[in-house]
Amino acid sequence: MLIAQISDTHILASASDLPAAQLRADCLRRCIADINQQHPDAVIFTGDTVQHGQPEEYARLRELLAPLQAPLYLIPGNRDNNDAMRAAFDDKTYLPESGDFLHYTIEDYPVRLVALDSTSSGERKGVYCAERQAWLDAVLSEQPSRPTLLFIHHPPFDVDDHYIGGYRRAEEATALTDIVSRHAQVQAMLCGHVHCPGQQHWAGTLASLMPSVAVDLRKGIDETEAREQPIYMLHRLSEKTGLVSEARMAEAAT
Repeated sequence: MLIAQISDTHILASASDLPAAQLRADCLRRCIADINQQHPDAVIFTGDTVQHGQPEEYARLRELLAPLQAPLYLIPGNRDNNDAMRAAFDDKTYLPESGDFLHYTIEDYPVRLVALDSTSSGERKGVYCAERQAWLDAVLSEQPSRPTLLFIHHPPFDVDDHYIGGYRRAEEATALTDIVSRHAQVQAMLCGHVHCPGQQHWAGTLASLMPSVAVDLRKGIDETEAREQPIYMLHRLSEKTGLVSEARMAEAAT
């Protein structure tokens, strides 16, 4: 299965006069055009889709995502607003119509996709309360033999100097780790939030971090050419090889 991942686009409204508004829109537009050339089975968007969680920003985001050809699966980041995201993407029937969390599962592929909501209104850090923990444990227990991919905004582990103590309550990150470690079918987890690339062995599986699509926000990439190019991730996932990831620079705008 081939999966494209985008994350941390921090899109601003069309009416914004900030220079970052056009820059970030162009970064996402170029990534979408390049993703269409790769023909992935699915595209996963790991949060911080917009900057302030405002309807005007989501309207701009919808315009930018409209050319995407593959099915799109979103989760919120701490910059998102769950209600505004629901309203903007009301055609995405996988998103829960009500409730506090935007958790869901996708059963349409050889690899099961499980979306995890680690956000809470007004909270910048990750949250994974007892109710969320129970949901995840139950979902993973339903199909213990089926290869599964998790995706979440906040990584439940430290990442060098870029990201330390990323959950409001450390015991919640520990509980998430413990749940995943009990379910051997989890082949990988895709994360956002940190704005830098990386992979880490975690909870008996592999966790992959991706840089921000927005070049003005990205960390951990020193090469001049790469700093100036929008980047997204391509993940190949199979039972035989597990997760094989590639950071791909989008082609230059024409």
